[in-house]
Amino acid sequence: MNIEEQLAKDLDLNLNRVQVVINLIKEGNTIPFIARYRKEMTGNMDDVTLRAFEERYNYLLSFKEREKTILTSLEEQGVLNDELKAKIESCKTLSELEDLYLPYKPKRKTRASVAKAKGLLPLAEVILKQKRIDDFSNFVSSFVSEEENKAHSNEEALQGAKDIIAEIISDDADIRKVLRKNIFFDGIIKTQKNKDNHVYEMYYDYQEQVKRIPSHRILAINRGENEGVLKVKIECDNERNISFIKKKYVRFETYQDILFEAIEDSYSRLLFPSLENELRSELSKKAEDKALIVFKANLKELLMEAPIKEKTVLGFDPAYRTGCKLACVDKFSRVLATGVIYPTPPQNRVEDSKKVILDWIKKYHIDLVSLGNGTASRESEAFLKDVLKDTSVEYIITDESGASVYSASKLGSEEFPDFDVALRSAVSMARRVQDPLCELVKIPPKSIGVGQYQHDMNQKRLEETLDNVVIDCVNYVGVNLNTASKSLLSYISGISSSLADNILQYKKENGAFKSKEELKKVKKLGPKAYEQCAGFLRIENGLNPLDNTGIHPENYLKAEEIINYLGYKISDIGSDKLSEALDNLNLSEISQKFDIGELTLNDIIVELKKPGRDVRDLSKRVILAHDVTTIEELKIGMILQGTVKNIMDFGAFVDIGVHQDGLVHISEISSNHIKHPLDALTLHQVVKVKVLAVDIAKKRISLSIKQAN
Repeated sequence: MNIEEQLAKDLDLNLNRVQVVINLIKEGNTIPFIARYRKEMTGNMDDVTLRAFEERYNYLLSFKEREKTILTSLEEQGVLNDELKAKIESCKTLSELEDLYLPYKPKRKTRASVAKAKGLLPLAEVILKQKRIDDFSNFVSSFVSEEENKAHSNEEALQGAKDIIAEIISDDADIRKVLRKNIFFDGIIKTQKNKDNHVYEMYYDYQEQVKRIPSHRILAINRGENEGVLKVKIECDNERNISFIKKKYVRFETYQDILFEAIEDSYSRLLFPSLENELRSELSKKAEDKALIVFKANLKELLMEAPIKEKTVLGFDPAYRTGCKLACVDKFSRVLATGVIYPTPPQNRVEDSKKVILDWIKKYHIDLVSLGNGTASRESEAFLKDVLKDTSVEYIITDESGASVYSASKLGSEEFPDFDVALRSAVSMARRVQDPLCELVKIPPKSIGVGQYQHDMNQKRLEETLDNVVIDCVNYVGVNLNTASKSLLSYISGISSSLADNILQYKKENGAFKSKEELKKVKKLGPKAYEQCAGFLRIENGLNPLDNTGIHPENYLKAEEIINYLGYKISDIGSDKLSEALDNLNLSEISQKFDIGELTLNDIIVELKKPGRDVRDLSKRVILAHDVTTIEELKIGMILQGTVKNIMDFGAFVDIGVHQDGLVHISEISSNHIKHPLDALTLHQVVKVKVLAVDIAKKRISLSIKQAN
């Protein structure tokens, strides 16, 4: 397999383009850097396409490495011939490769290996090839001996031969290929209750075709099995599969009964269990793939949510016995005050708590309250609605997912060493609405709470995939070099955790960065790291206005030449007069004149018109206060406004303000047919919903979008 040609075929790309991208990756360029600053070379591939390219490329590299290992092993065993080598080199999937290698793969001790050690392989070969022996009983006896490592009877010798035959059949790549296909297309996955857990009630006695079962049910079944609640098995047409094997291996009547026994044993003991495990692993892998797509889309929407700028925010972390923690944060995210109030049971000190809130609103000019959606949030919201009714202050319900992880983390204790865990959570509640991206990067992505069955997935793969989403979002937005936290800097292209420490240390010793050139003075930040990170960093009010744009320093000279050509100065960046002149440029003409690609030129023009722009400002953030605040107040048929909080394969969860998200099943999202909820919805989209059903005991709410419109 040629990796470049396979990539071009798999991703429908030009071969030359594939080679260019591979070279860029090999040179140590990051995906965000390639996507943003090498557009002419890649043909304007975006970060999503490049991530898919990188993932497939890494898979093919691993595949080739495995192929090389197998060929080396076969050569060392002295069994590699031209035919086998050609078959191996023509494999397209790992399962095909492993099937071919299986007969030669060193095995642990098996019944077949024990039989071979007893010298029974020649007997097995005679039976398997159905060679006629005049006195077969006497022939079998020739393999019997009283020696310790020999068969001690004809029955033992025959059983050993059948064990060898069973393993040979089980290792047959052609047999495995056909049976694998049969089990997938004809198989039924069945689940039964092993112990009680109402969460899995629908799977107590459940069955579905393997080829049709959706990914979310695979993950749910896996979890139920792992928790010991469910027993899971795959059933298929065993007789059909066994008949197929018999047709291949039994050509005459000679030793037919012996072969039939060996075939049935091979199928029930070796082949089917192996293929069942393999199929379930493949189903789980594909389910994970789909879950990751949803997780990535949700996470990206959450990270790219528009910040609420220029607002002083009161973070409100609700609780009962220990009191509600407060943190007032100014528009620069600096903590002005912290405190604890007790408006909820058992203390119910409502008036005292109300006075604190109103005093703080007056003293700190609070614009917005960010209320966490955790324990006691329902009572806290009712309290807040009463307190704020005569003020101009609004409130917003903020998802607390991951806040406790941050609060108890080393980073949380370093940022606020004098605050207890709950006060850090209150600060996080406030900052999450001021700049979601800056705050959420402090939390492991899988703890943010926008995925599906994330705890049942391959954790290493999950972490890597979600980290890449954060990396792409952070670099797409860009960060202020002089205000960014270590967490934020560590996600910037080319900047490792240790380099982030060095950058912060340099700033501590030398003051704020005045230009990007100063980065070259940071310890261990070499030319490659500078190349990768410089374009994604911003310096406000620095020595060079270009440092507050997404223009890469390698193109500063070109940008200045264009500005001068138009008759303006670099200090005119962002002005209306320069913007108007840039709008009237002939891109093709300027591209040729200054020897710069049109894609890069267009990016430069956008940045010159709006230096320091925040791409997230293009999205809308809606603040909703709800009249209905408890699940008990819901009535079937109610039409409410809500916010999409999570998207799954089977539907979407919508926050309607009652502290229990309602489910809109995929069938209730749109009147038009959709294959996935992502086809019609995005995270944090505001939607109108109709209440279809309410189960107060189980805290389940069923909603419809299509019936509400």
